[in-house]
Amino acid sequence: MKTSLINIRIRQPDDWHLHLRDGSLMQAVVGQSARVFRRAVVMPNLSPPITSIEAAINYKEKINSATPLGSSFEPLMTIYLTDDLSPNVLVNGYKQGVFFAAKLYPANSTTNSSEGVSDLRLIYPLFETMQQIGMPLLIHGEVTDPDVDIFDREAIFIERHLEPLLYNYPALRIVLEHITTENAVQFVENSSRNLAATITPHHLHINRNAMFLGGFKSDFYCLPIAKRERHRLALRKAATSGKPCFFLGTDSAPHLRAFKETSCGCAGIFNAPVALESYAEVFDQEGSLDKLESFASLNGPNFYQVPINPDFITLTKKPNQVPSFIEVGTCENKVEKIVPFHAGEILNWSVLTD
Repeated sequence: MKTSLINIRIRQPDDWHLHLRDGSLMQAVVGQSARVFRRAVVMPNLSPPITSIEAAINYKEKINSATPLGSSFEPLMTIYLTDDLSPNVLVNGYKQGVFFAAKLYPANSTTNSSEGVSDLRLIYPLFETMQQIGMPLLIHGEVTDPDVDIFDREAIFIERHLEPLLYNYPALRIVLEHITTENAVQFVENSSRNLAATITPHHLHINRNAMFLGGFKSDFYCLPIAKRERHRLALRKAATSGKPCFFLGTDSAPHLRAFKETSCGCAGIFNAPVALESYAEVFDQEGSLDKLESFASLNGPNFYQVPINPDFITLTKKPNQVPSFIEVGTCENKVEKIVPFHAGEILNWSVLTD
């Protein structure tokens, strides 16, 4: 990585965890990610979810049609695991190059996860198949038992489910996505080379207090939920460590205002407009700008065994005013809006564009 007093030049990064939604909302947000990232692993939790080869092909075509002209952005498609999914769907979709990975949502763990897996034992044949064909498993790592405190769900998932999963399927490549606790950091660091974790920009910036200062702030509500300050600090240390088991995954998740400002606000933070700039802010604060390229551009491709991007991108240190909202079209003559992460703030980094 080359640095100067003003600019940082790194290999073009990838986003290894992205929500694009569907329909007009998807069309409005794809460009925000394509502006910076070369590839993105696209989550399958639509309504209905992506559970077939045909559905994944159709969704990818819609994403490509919404991508700005001239962009080299490549969506990497995933399949949504269910209790009754056939192993043949995984085999055929992976061998055809339709599926990049499979996503495990414990049932009712997050947005559009009601059709997720009710009991991991039901899909042991899927894990065995994925191990045999080399297909990566992406995990939303939380238990959903009503008697488990929401702030403990990740730690208990690791103890109850992830540890035995690694033991029973040692050759299965697993990504524990959007980790939020020091428990997860320590577990990933001390596990085999077949386990890695993504870390979001918002979990590096906020702790759980952000949701409650001056009343409930739905724009900081996400799942897994932000945790105590000691967990945030552990995540920052992990992300900026340069260790190959940690890499970039924004978990950018757009919701219109009507679904965030409601009595039952949706979980998700839309960070795509300033994701790389937000990460750069953290690495700068931690005195680890020399590690940003590894986290953003190298560790992910190395884990997934795909080529590192040949192109480069430049960040410059200059004030970057984040808009208070982003317009995404109109409905019944009303302007639809999304509030981005860091709304109204001034970041210290900007991505240079041609």
